[in-house]
Amino acid sequence: MAATKGHIWLVGAGPGDPGLLTLAGAEALRQAEVVLYDALASPALLDLCNAAAELVPVGKRAGDHSASQDEITELLVRYGLEGKQVVRLKGGDPFVFGRGGEEALALAAAGIPFTVVPGVTSAVAVPAYAGIPVTHRGLATNFAVVTGREGAGVAADWAALAAVDTLVVLMGAAGLADITMQLIAAGRASGTPAASISNGTLPQQRVVAGTLGTIAAEVAAARLPTPLITVVGEVATLAGRIGWYIPGPLAGKTVVVTRARAQASHLRSMLEAFGATVIEAPVLQVTFRGGDLVTDERVGSRWDWIAFASQNGVDAFFAALRGAGRDARALGTTRVAAVGDATAAALARHGVTADFVPSRATGECLAAELPRVNGARVLLPQGSLAEDRLAQGLRARGAHVEAVIVYETLPVPLDERLRARVATAGAITFASASSARFLADALGPHAPARSTKLVAIGEQSAAAVRKAFGRVDAEAAEPSLAGLVAAVAEALE
Repeated sequence: MAATKGHIWLVGAGPGDPGLLTLAGAEALRQAEVVLYDALASPALLDLCNAAAELVPVGKRAGDHSASQDEITELLVRYGLEGKQVVRLKGGDPFVFGRGGEEALALAAAGIPFTVVPGVTSAVAVPAYAGIPVTHRGLATNFAVVTGREGAGVAADWAALAAVDTLVVLMGAAGLADITMQLIAAGRASGTPAASISNGTLPQQRVVAGTLGTIAAEVAAARLPTPLITVVGEVATLAGRIGWYIPGPLAGKTVVVTRARAQASHLRSMLEAFGATVIEAPVLQVTFRGGDLVTDERVGSRWDWIAFASQNGVDAFFAALRGAGRDARALGTTRVAAVGDATAAALARHGVTADFVPSRATGECLAAELPRVNGARVLLPQGSLAEDRLAQGLRARGAHVEAVIVYETLPVPLDERLRARVATAGAITFASASSARFLADALGPHAPARSTKLVAIGEQSAAAVRKAFGRVDAEAAEPSLAGLVAAVAEALE
């Protein structure tokens, strides 16, 4: 009996910024058993893949082709005939100088089902990130896109291209001087505004402006790296007026987030707002514990204080409360304390306003500053790896402390590809002591490079980082995510 044929997705990865991948493309990556990816596709997109997926680099960057087009097509057909679910992840759009049509023809000839997932084409997106609309009322009512590489025996019609309002030249770095000469010879004025954009939509984006007659020399003098896109036309003058994309202080830097996946999004967005490329490497996961902690009728009078030392403690406690069919009203007159603003915000999400937040977001400060403690009954909902400093500090002040484990913190392994990326990143962030211990175990022999900055959120996490790796390069001035991001920016400055 013949093997069931697989399915191939030809997915456009967009021009570089991972946020420009379509929802359909992200879903295809999650389903794929095999992913054949181009060098121009953002490495961050591979984080969307199933952990068990086979990732196959096939190159396709100017001057560095690790696989020929014929070899790539043969791989697609072979995997398809083997019954595999495969994504061919291509930079930009598969059908805009992406040779996706050739791959689709081969799959159709082999009888292999396939889906084309269009991508945001760099021909429009890269100029947009540089502040250049390819059409603009009064300046350009049409545009054309041409490749800077002529192939398959087809030559560009430079006379026709010279007549369009806006011409976008893709992959034209090597032949830019010849292209501009051809356009001038075909009748385009040498003084026509032009702009070249390197690494468009990425934090390392650079834009050089000139004219059709000077742009090749301007690009050479600036030593702009590929990938390079050149725009010729009056719209190029708008770059200086509406160039909106300004990379942040962490532009071009890679930063690792080691928090649990469910908690990583806020820190990731803060780092990305600074221009960083973020690698999520969750080395821990949090599992809530059930139990009868809040099932009896004495909840509202059982404690004078509930002191939360983490957001996880808040979420786990209220999960137990909901599991018992109750809500925040069950707390009655019990007062609630939060170790810091982030924990107070977590309480607010559950409809509770913190009655007390210490001057500094540490367990020691909470223990020292919590009011009316002597003789008070204090509940500490905490994790399985929590240190005893908060409880000790409160007991030393005469409190009757009931410390209860409401969640477990468990290690999560990293795959080989992720270990290598983490070990060579610009910086690694540690928002807890457990993340340092777990990352050291997960990396094994892949110790962070000396150039990789190890950045901790506070004293306890800094001590754990130092113990795990023999050094800590930076510590947040205040133990918060904002402080952690600021410390990363300073360490990588």
